[in-house]
Amino acid sequence: MSKNIVIVGFGPGVSTRVAEIFGAQGFSVAIVGRNIERLNAAVNALEAKGIRAGAFVADAGKPDDVQGALRRARERFGAITVVHWNTIGGLDAVNLLAVDPASLGQIFDTAVVGLVAAVKEALRDLRGTKEGAILVTNGGFAELNPLVDQYAVGSGSAGVALSNAAKHKLVGLLVQQLKADDVYVGEVMIAGSVRPAGSDTGIDPALVGQKFWELYQARSEPYGRVS
Repeated sequence: MSKNIVIVGFGPGVSTRVAEIFGAQGFSVAIVGRNIERLNAAVNALEAKGIRAGAFVADAGKPDDVQGALRRARERFGAITVVHWNTIGGLDAVNLLAVDPASLGQIFDTAVVGLVAAVKEALRDLRGTKEGAILVTNGGFAELNPLVDQYAVGSGSAGVALSNAAKHKLVGLLVQQLKADDVYVGEVMIAGSVRPAGSDTGIDPALVGQKFWELYQARSEPYGRVS
């Protein structure tokens, strides 16, 4: 039976490594993002490595977009095996009390709303297969630690911190809710900055991709951490 992974929030770092690692294991790769030129370039690069890949345009913060992209990926590659949620989301603000309260909802659009929409669309494929999984990239700002909170406020990342925390709680809730369906839910928390291409400073995205693969294979521990 063919296997495929849908990566929402595709970019040149962590999600590229996840695509390469899962693709090398025989998965078809559906990449989802807003920039079709970047997506097409990534598809070409993956196909050059012998990985079957396809690009699907969607805004991760819009539920209809997300579910439409997953449906198109299913039509192209067959039943979904894994969803990798790789969005950042958030609203940077040095002082959350200084922003328009109405704008704070943006923080949760990709952290919670889009992810729930993706799970709902994929669930009929994932349940009961013993291979179905939801994998979530998260950041260290999700940690409940006063020093982390202090840094988030001082660096203008309070919005991202709220997004990370909401996503972390959602992962825990999904772990519990999807147990009966035998759907694995796993999160990798990145405690630091991911190394940009061409730099030797920061966390190697390949380490994050490998951690996702290890969690997926083991299907036991829901949380991984890379620092």
